Amino acid sequence: MTDRQPPEADSAVPRRRAGRLEAAIITVLSAADRPLTTGEVLERLDAPAALTYSTVITTLNRLAKKGAVTRRRDGKAFRYTAIADAPGLVAAHMNRLLAEEDDRASVLRRFVSGLEPGDEEILRHLLSDPDS
Repeated sequence: MTDRQPPEADSAVPRRRAGRLEAAIITVLSAADRPLTTGEVLERLDAPAALTYSTVITTLNRLAKKGAVTRRRDGKAFRYTAIADAPGLVAAHMNRLLAEEDDRASVLRRFVSGLEPGDEEILRHLLSDPDS
């Protein structure tokens, strides 16, 4: 029996943090003056050459399931439009994570304790005047 080692990741290709590709795609779609195909999204992304069409289409499909983008058929392809902007996508993700925890007070306490001083001040301001 051969002792096979898993292939090592190419260290020359940096990986995006979870959600960063989604945010970049939402930003591209929001800036577009019309719905875009997967190929058009890929062309407009400031992404490494290793980013593939299949990765972009998978991400677009996930965003559609989350309700962050809409898609409509255009011939053989789909065209995508952003519903939410990148900050809205992050906020929705934070809300989904918070909703999964029974002890919301502990989660919020830990979240607030990890904020940078500037972010803490922004949060205080928003809590005192949500419409600002």
